[in-house]
Formats: sequence, structure tokens, C-alpha cells
Amino acid sequence: MRQARVLYHLMRADFLERVRRYSFLVTLALATWLGWAVSTGKIKLWISDIRGIYNSAWVGVLMAMVVNFFIALAGFYVVKNSIERDRRTGVGQILATTPLSKPLYTLGKALSNLAVLLAMVAVLAVMAVVAQFVVGEDTHVQLGPLLAPILVFCVPAMALVAAFAVLFETIPFLKGGFGNVVWFFAYVSVIPLAIKGHQDPLGMGPVTSSLFAAVKRVFGITTTSFVLGGIDREANARTFRWEGMDWTGEILLGRLAWLALAVGVTLVAALLFDRFDTSRSWAPSRGRQKAGGADNGLVPALAAEAAPIPVHLHPLPAGSRRFRFFDLLRAELRLLLKGQRWWWYMVAAGLIIAGFAVPEEGRKIVLPLAWMWPILLWSPMGNREARFATDGLVFSAAWPLQRQLPATWLAGVLLALVTGGGVGLRLALTGHWAGLGAWLVGALFIPTFALALGVWSGSGKLFEAVYLFLWYIGPLNQTRPLDFMGVVPAAVKAGVPLAWLAATVALGVAGVVGRRRQVG
Repeated sequence: MRQARVLYHLMRADFLERVRRYSFLVTLALATWLGWAVSTGKIKLWISDIRGIYNSAWVGVLMAMVVNFFIALAGFYVVKNSIERDRRTGVGQILATTPLSKPLYTLGKALSNLAVLLAMVAVLAVMAVVAQFVVGEDTHVQLGPLLAPILVFCVPAMALVAAFAVLFETIPFLKGGFGNVVWFFAYVSVIPLAIKGHQDPLGMGPVTSSLFAAVKRVFGITTTSFVLGGIDREANARTFRWEGMDWTGEILLGRLAWLALAVGVTLVAALLFDRFDTSRSWAPSRGRQKAGGADNGLVPALAAEAAPIPVHLHPLPAGSRRFRFFDLLRAELRLLLKGQRWWWYMVAAGLIIAGFAVPEEGRKIVLPLAWMWPILLWSPMGNREARFATDGLVFSAAWPLQRQLPATWLAGVLLALVTGGGVGLRLALTGHWAGLGAWLVGALFIPTFALALGVWSGSGKLFEAVYLFLWYIGPLNQTRPLDFMGVVPAAVKAGVPLAWLAATVALGVAGVVGRRRQVG
């Protein structure tokens, strides 16, 4: 009973700390927008060119799929910072001195993550009722068929997301930006298996199996075409009344199995958790403080204060006070590339050569890969000062807005020009000037996007999440309106790069405004 009380208060305290932030209101607003997109038909569920009438059963399963497709992806990035926040604020060091066990701590963090995610799910459940009235095809609300898919499919999926967010934070090489990228690709790899009818964590398999069987029964056709998104097929659409899922024991046991797996993942995280032991951290500043053989890393505030050392400062010579932009740009490039191993440069060189050598069809794959490779180098742009608490030092320098910010941006642009240089050089040599212009827009957009989001969010996580989504849906899957790299010839002819150029200018202005706000 005592452990249950400790677990409850740990989860409650962490949840209340999150909901008091403006970022939590932003996530709820995004969930509301997502529900409204369903209500207004911007997001629909299609089986070939067939959809269900918007009764409670159809809206419930549609909203459940929207939750598991979008919230399961984005929610990971929302909740993946709870342990790091305790580490950064010093709360973790206080907890490390208490009898709180590692399994209880990680379970409390997972439950707190789950509470945040379920708050977003609750918003979309309310929006499901709104959607049924807005569409108006069947306004008779039945709470059972409406809420059952959301409870059965969404709760285990959100529990898995919450557990993996904790697990990633306990694994050193996954707790940073690399883990954010790994999560995206792991999530995307599940979707094809889900659509094929397997018992997947998202619940798409049972839903698609039921819908395919219903379509075959009503229309006499066999199809495996399943689309969840903004594709509009209303001109040739066929509709039918779907009365909901047949809740078999196999489906319910499968969902319970995923819920049990989430608990297992949380316990594995407890085994890997370092309990804020600074002697196990890789950072030099968190190493052991040897004082009589004891590790004083948990209580740095008790360390004896060193006597002040007198420092005599001499005025800088006039030559050293002159502004040299290229020296600053070189320093920003060194910061951008700091810590990269030889194999990183080898892969980048291989992508550059491939971009020059492959024909046009191959460039549709090579260029997205070339501009995916440096994502973890772009993501610190605009937020490095906040992450390492050097903002007071950097912003106190002369003209930080007019000097340091342009140098940071230009370093990111040069990185994009070089990593995508093989494609750009081939376009120039073949005289494909429209394609070259679209390529240049992409090289300007990516670092500008990273800089603006980094300045406003104070973290690289937002850029990593949003860029991965745009990259996957747009250039990689050749969705014309989202092709910011110019790999789709039809998009280039339609003038899509001009829209992304305008977006680049807007993001640049937003970055400058945000930095001016920081400088004060």
C-alpha cells in the first residue's frame, strides 16, 4: 500500500509539473486541431474508394486510428524528457538519496507519460462526438461503439509509447537526437505490418481485417487498399453503414498483451537506469569527485567553496576587437561538425558521389538520404546556447543578432550545399536550371527551419520530429505539395519551390524575432 501511494504521488507530481507549462496547452491545441481536421473531412478513412457513413462506430474507429497514427508518433517526442528534466534540475539527485527504488521510479515516469498522452486522447474522444454532429450523416450518438475503439486500441498503444520514452532515456546513445530518429523509423516500419492485418501495437491490423471483410460482404469485392489521410475521393465515393468491431477474445487478449509488454519495457528501463549516479555518466563534468574515496557527485552544493583567485585583466589590443566574419563562420562550422567520426564523413562523401552519378530517378532517393544524414547536426542550431547555458556569454558579445546568428545560419546552409552537392553539381552541368533552383531552395529551407524551431523551442527535438515527418511524407514519398527538395518534376513545374522559398523567408524572420526576444 505504501509503494502504491509513493507511485501515485510520483506520477501526480510529474504530471502536474507538465500541465502547468505552455507546451502542454500547445499539445492540447494540436490535438483539438487534429480532431477538427477529422470533423471537416481533411482526414478520412478509405477502403479503396469506399468509406463508412459517419455513425458512432465509424467515427470511433476513425478517431482511434488517427490517435494511434499521429499521437503515437508525435506523443513520443512530447513526453521524452521526464528523466532528463529531473537530471537537469537537480530533482533526480534529491530522489537518489531517498529509498525510492528504480522500478518504482521508472514506473512512475511511464505512468506520468501515459497520463499526458491520455489527456490528448481525451481531447480527441470529445472531438469524435463533435465530428459526428459536424458531418451530420448520422447524429445519433452511441457512446459504446464510439468510445470502445478508442479505449481498446489507444490505451495500450499510448502505454507502449510512454514506456519506450522512458526506456530511451535510460539508454545513453538513445536519449538524445539519435533516439528521436530511431523512434521515427521504428514507428514507420510497423505501419506496413499493421495494414496487412497483423496483431500490431497500433491496432490497425484488427481494424483493417474487419473493414475489408465488411466491404467484401456489402460490395462483393476483395481489396487491401487502406488510406488514412487527406485524400479526397468523394467524387466517386461509395458508402455503407458499418456497425462496429466484432470484439473477439483474440482481439482483447492481443491488446492486453501489448499492455503487458509496456509494463515489461518499463521494468527493463529500471534495469538500465543509472539512478542519477554521476560516476556512471559519460560527461566529464559529472565524473567522480575523489575526496577520501567518496563520490560527492550527488551533493555538489556541500562541496567547500574555493577561495577566490585574484585576476588581473588587460585591455584587448585594437586589432583583436575588429569583427572578422569568416573567423566566426569557421568557428560555427567547427561547432557544427564537432565530434563526427571518420565514418560519418565517409557516408556523406558516398552520398555526394551517388548524387552526382545516379540518373534523375535515382536522385529522388539519394537527395532525401543526403539531406537526412546531417539531421543531428542541424538540430542544435538556434538552441545550442540554451542547452549548454552559454546564452549569457554569447548574447553579451557585440552584435549577437547581426553577427553570430547569420554565421550560425550560413554554416547550416553550407552543410546542406555540401552534403547535397553531388545532385546540385549534376543539375548545373546538365542545364536543369529549374531543378537547380528547387535544390537551392531546399538547401536554404532546411537550416532556416532548424534555426527558427531551435530558437523558439530551446531544443532540437521539435525540429527532429517535424522534419522527419515532412521528409518522409514529402520528398521520400514524393507528395507534391510537401516536396521542399524539388525531387518531384511535377512539383518543380507547378512552382511548389516558390511556396517553400516564401516559407523559408517567413521562418528566417521568425528566427530573427525569436533571437531578438532572447537577447532582450
